[in-house]
Amino acid sequence: MEKIIEESKQGESLVLEHKTENTKKLFIESYGCAMNFSDSEIVASILSENGFNTTQILEEADLVLVNTCSIRDKAEQTVRKRLEKYNAVKRTVNPKMKVGVLGCMAERLKSQFLEEEKIVDLVVGPDAYKDLPNLLQEVEAGNDAINVILSKDETYGDISPVRLQSNGVTAFVSITRGCDNMCTFCVVPFTRGRERSREPQSIMEEITDLSNKGFKEITLLGQNVDSYLWYGGGLKKDFEKASEFQKATAVDFAQLLEMVASGFPKMRIRFSTSNPQDMHESALHIIAKYPNICKHIHLPVQSGSDRILAAMNRLHTREEYFRLIDTIRKTIPGCSITQDMISGFPTETEQDHQDTLSLMEYVQYSFGYMYAYSERPGTLAGRKMEDDVPEETKMRRLQEIVDLQRKHSAFRTQEFVGKTVEVLIEKTSKKSEEQFSGRNSQSITVVFPRENYKIGDFVNVKINSCTSGTLIGEAVGYSDMN
Repeated sequence: MEKIIEESKQGESLVLEHKTENTKKLFIESYGCAMNFSDSEIVASILSENGFNTTQILEEADLVLVNTCSIRDKAEQTVRKRLEKYNAVKRTVNPKMKVGVLGCMAERLKSQFLEEEKIVDLVVGPDAYKDLPNLLQEVEAGNDAINVILSKDETYGDISPVRLQSNGVTAFVSITRGCDNMCTFCVVPFTRGRERSREPQSIMEEITDLSNKGFKEITLLGQNVDSYLWYGGGLKKDFEKASEFQKATAVDFAQLLEMVASGFPKMRIRFSTSNPQDMHESALHIIAKYPNICKHIHLPVQSGSDRILAAMNRLHTREEYFRLIDTIRKTIPGCSITQDMISGFPTETEQDHQDTLSLMEYVQYSFGYMYAYSERPGTLAGRKMEDDVPEETKMRRLQEIVDLQRKHSAFRTQEFVGKTVEVLIEKTSKKSEEQFSGRNSQSITVVFPRENYKIGDFVNVKINSCTSGTLIGEAVGYSDMN
């Protein structure tokens, strides 16, 4: 649940530049968080070197892959429906088609998909994408193929991801994989393994490549970016066994952030996702110091109740979270803070819910990702806790959370009316061809008339009005970032 899931992107199929020498066709869809979409770019890159061009026509594909998510039941049900669709096409239109499942569902449902239901030909976990060419050979030989082994050191630092469905302006750069936090509601440590960080030089090389290709903004990506720690490779939990030299030369998140911001002063830097217990003041000072680091922190809290936070194994209290919020506000004036929130976690009482609402009133988030709890098999909560909050109670509480967030979002956008903000133009507005859309530093969407600007320009926009989620204004010139 620590992962942002953008509903508009769910099920996107990707298209790459075609290589004339490639003869096979790949159809790949992604569900879930940004990490899954980033992983699909790595997979497409590997398969592009092994004879595949992408297609958006399902019926003509030689290989169909779906990159899956286990975070919410809804995502899992959607993926099942897609697998039914692929198999229907395979039966009636294209019997040579091979179907594979990638990502977080792969580990958990491997035997079910392959042996019991026989709805896929191969199953590949998040750390095994480099094994895809070998697995495909197994499939061609008539065998089921599976690799869901979790790695202690795979970061894909040596793969240059192809950018899929890209606007050519913004890109994800993965810096960590896995997670050590063991929140009781979350399946990530079991599907993506323990936390390890990517070598800083490979990160800098990837951003250099993006910069050379004209990209203007990158998002440093990980399940928990704040705990980034490179000491020569290996799991973060093994850092205590590192040599004195490794410890002395280690790079933490604040240092990496400074390396990137100072190395690429004309690129905007974002990062996601943060964990309250791992966010250190040193990183906040770096964010405040560099104008090209966006003033937005996504800081999932999940609940405002100390009792529920403990049951979730969140390693912070309500008061500690408030202190962190106060430190952010003091260190980075004008920083937007956004949330993840779960309603109806097992044993949640009406008082626990009121504690969540009062926490929201204290912080007044700019926006958020809000869910009703759904039990995920394989998690500690799924094994040890009864899902005892009635569905209608969960949904009522969720609606109250959503309504309050809408009020706070309107307050936060209203704060910008009359001000001038820097916007990176990302695309044409959904509602009008005559308008451009981009985000300000605080990650709030801004729309304004196109005039003679172009996608990829940094412009200053005077904000004249707003809705609860969008700022509306007019460009008043280029910003210093161009």
